Amino acid sequence: MAKKHITLQHSESVIVQAAAQIYSAYIASGKVGKDDNTKYLKQSIKDAITIARSVDDVVISDGEME
Repeated sequence: MAKKHITLQHSESVIVQAAAQIYSAYIASGKVGKDDNTKYLKQSIKDAITIARSVDDVVISDGEME
């Protein structure tokens, strides 16, 4: 099997980490069945993006200061 190389920007890797935690919570809670793991994976990504956008709307980071 050929190795695949993935390069993520920092913001992408943060969303991957959040989505993985959300997805694992869905699994741990018993919501994810055999046939709907893709559904919950996609939902986890959407949830992580929603959280990131919500934080970005209310927090001013050091790099955004004038």
